Amino acid sequence: MQVLIIEDKRSLAGHLGRALQGEGYSVTLAYDGEEGLRLGRSDRFDLMILDVMLPRMDGFTVIRKLREDRLKTQTIILSARDSMADVVHGLDAGADDYLTKPFALDVLLARMRAAARRVLPRAPQTLRFEDLIFRPHQFELERGGRVESLTRTECALLGVLMRRARNVVPHAALLEEGWSGAADVSCDSLYVFIRALRSKITHPGEVELLHTIRGVGYSLRSDLC
Repeated sequence: MQVLIIEDKRSLAGHLGRALQGEGYSVTLAYDGEEGLRLGRSDRFDLMILDVMLPRMDGFTVIRKLREDRLKTQTIILSARDSMADVVHGLDAGADDYLTKPFALDVLLARMRAAARRVLPRAPQTLRFEDLIFRPHQFELERGGRVESLTRTECALLGVLMRRARNVVPHAALLEEGWSGAADVSCDSLYVFIRALRSKITHPGEVELLHTIRGVGYSLRSDLC
C-alpha cells in the first residue's frame, strides 16, 4: 500500500514513516500543505495521513481541494486539534477518518487496516429511495435536482441504509460497514458521519429521510409511523 504522510513536524513524520515501513507500507513524506496537495493530486496513493496545522496550507483546505478535484484517496486526519467542531470540520471537508494526537501506533495501524478493507457496497450503479438517488461508484447522491459528493465512508454507510430502507439498521451493523470492525471506533464517530450524511441528504424544506432510532441505530424512511 502506498501511503502519503503530510506532517510538518519532521521528527514525527520520520518516526511514523519508519514505523509504517516496518509494517510493509511504502511511504512518501510531505512537510507542508502545498507539497501535500501537489503529491495528493498525483492519484498514486492508496491512503493519506494528514495533519491539520500545516505551513503554507492547512489540512482542512488540502482535503477539501482534493475532494473538489474528485480524488477519493482514503484520508485519515491525524491532528492535535481534538474538539468536536474540528472533527466535524475535517469530516465535512472530506476526510474518511479522524484520529487525535497523542495517539497509539497500534490504533493508527488498526484504522489503516480498516481503511484497506473498506470497499464500496456491492450494489447496482444506482440505488433509489423515495426521491433520493445514490450512485455509489460515482461517490454521489442526488436529491431535489442537486448533487452531493460523498466520501468513501459516507458511501459505505448510505449503501447499507438504502439496501435496508424502512428498517432499523443497528449501530453495530453501521460500524462494521463503515470501519470494517475496527475495535476502537465508537458510536461518537458514527454519529459525526451520520450527521454529515444527513446534512447532505436533507436540505431545509425537504422531507427528512434519515432518522435516529434512539439507543438502537438509524433508519432511512419517509416517516416514523
